[in-house]
Amino acid sequence: CYYDDNGAQYFEGRVHGNLLTENKGFKGFGYDPIFVPLGYDRTFAEMEPADKNKISHRKQALDLFMDFLKVTD
Repeated sequence: CYYDDNGAQYFEGRVHGNLLTENKGFKGFGYDPIFVPLGYDRTFAEMEPADKNKISHRKQALDLFMDFLKVTD
């Protein structure tokens, strides 16, 4: 969320996937060991951080925010 004189702007990202019943992997935090993004065969916790960041919902939201900043000097 970004807030200025014009109000609040929200930036959202989404990653669809499946949840496992057992943890796999040791990287990341939170639900990373049980979340497998659609189209992948590894949990977020099994991925290298750079690979996870290419598809993460946080990265998607950050990209939208950066695009917003470019057009709202």
